[in-house]
Amino acid sequence: MNYTYKNIWLINFPVMMSILIEQLINITDAIFLGHVGEIELGASALAGIWYLAIYMLGFGFSIGLQVVIARRNGEQQYSETGRAFFQGLLFLSGLAVLLCSISKTISPMILSNLIASEKVYFAVIDYLDWRIWGLMFSFPFLALRSFLVGITLTKPLNKAAFTAVLVNIPCNWLLIFYFDMGIAGAAIASSFAELCSLIILSIHVLRKMDRKVYGLNWKFDKNIFHHVCCVSIWSMFNPFIGVASWFAFFVAIEHLGELELAATNVIRSISTFFFVIVNSLAATTGSLVSNLLGAGQKNQVFPLCNRVIRLGYSVGIPLIILFIILKSATKLFSVLLASKRP
Repeated sequence: MNYTYKNIWLINFPVMMSILIEQLINITDAIFLGHVGEIELGASALAGIWYLAIYMLGFGFSIGLQVVIARRNGEQQYSETGRAFFQGLLFLSGLAVLLCSISKTISPMILSNLIASEKVYFAVIDYLDWRIWGLMFSFPFLALRSFLVGITLTKPLNKAAFTAVLVNIPCNWLLIFYFDMGIAGAAIASSFAELCSLIILSIHVLRKMDRKVYGLNWKFDKNIFHHVCCVSIWSMFNPFIGVASWFAFFVAIEHLGELELAATNVIRSISTFFFVIVNSLAATTGSLVSNLLGAGQKNQVFPLCNRVIRLGYSVGIPLIILFIILKSATKLFSVLLASKRP
């Protein structure tokens, strides 16, 4: 296995688009709710980060699952990749049910003590009452994504990503404005978009993948289940803690005022593009390194990591420069506009 820059990017791009799904859904919600009011826009930020923190528990587990699948793929034990996938799917589905139940019970009690504005609090609960059910679709999607990334067949993730965005945008408009459901409509649209992306990816795996070759026989295996959990359970908490710190930041901003919270939500939505690039490259690297180790090509690991680092800088630095230019241009435009006022 010799992964060139082109190979790495072709594998990484669909992964990046699939990670972008969750961020684009939040951005779309913010855009539409910005036309509803400051309270709804700010509440969607708090509720979105709360949901994202819970989502990161499943995301972290899927990273470990992906490593196990990639290792078996590198060892050419293809039937073991499907068996590992099913054990991960089973765990993530059960975790989704558990977290939905816990969130429905505990979220109102915790958030009522953290959020200062009563209006913002009720808007957050309205959003979470519908949004939290998205875990039932996003966690199985994570298992499917881990399987496809682990075996380095990532192209189907593009279809799932575009489906989610194309469904979310019109559904947001219909539910928020046409049916006048407000912030609850945004939550329903987001969860429905995740369901659609899950359906697209499930159809591909069931119809296009060779079930015999990849061991997709939906059989519970106690030993594999234990191994997957031992590897994956520890990768759950790092991304969760990272997003939880963001939630603490948004709670602090909420105490400054509803307008400040709404403005911060817009800025965070823009900054997530950098988050998506870094996380997609990290996920791709984990999969490719595991494949190399499984194939016994340890000497290729560091050259691969160097290529990924260079690729990350080559994509990230132009974006940073572009944002600096846009920021400077915006300030200059504001100064010129202010000077022309009487």
